[in-house]
Amino acid sequence: MGRFRSRGRLRLGTSVSANLNTRRYENGLRRALGGMSNDVKRAVDRTRIDVQNEARRRAPVDTGRLRSSIVSRAETSGRTAGYVIGTNVNYAAAVEYGTAPHVIKPKYKQALYWPGAAHPVAKVNHPGTRAQPFMRPAIEMTEIFFRANLSQIRGR
Repeated sequence: MGRFRSRGRLRLGTSVSANLNTRRYENGLRRALGGMSNDVKRAVDRTRIDVQNEARRRAPVDTGRLRSSIVSRAETSGRTAGYVIGTNVNYAAAVEYGTAPHVIKPKYKQALYWPGAAHPVAKVNHPGTRAQPFMRPAIEMTEIFFRANLSQIRGR
């Protein structure tokens, strides 16, 4: 069975990656079909696209900026095929993991004010936001997508 690892927390400028150990699959394909390593790479690449699309599908939408910023790239070296999927928007981690209650204070002014507020205030006690995971559930589907893509290749 292939294994995948996801590394790190989703932060600005970072990403989540998945590495598939394709040796077992590749060895089985070589025995059965005579050296289909390009097909295994193709299955990993299709899996990368499937996971990217799943993360986009699961991403909450307000303006669409987060959803459209989700990208992926292949990372293949030697006998290891993998990919990195991520986003560069600065609030992605807050959406994925939620935020704890916190105090909002003005940075440049003496008070906070917004349209509809009764009066300016010195601080706001924010209750926090609930987590809306979109990247982790997509990454968790890596093996399911990989098996489906591999079976399509075998079924040709």
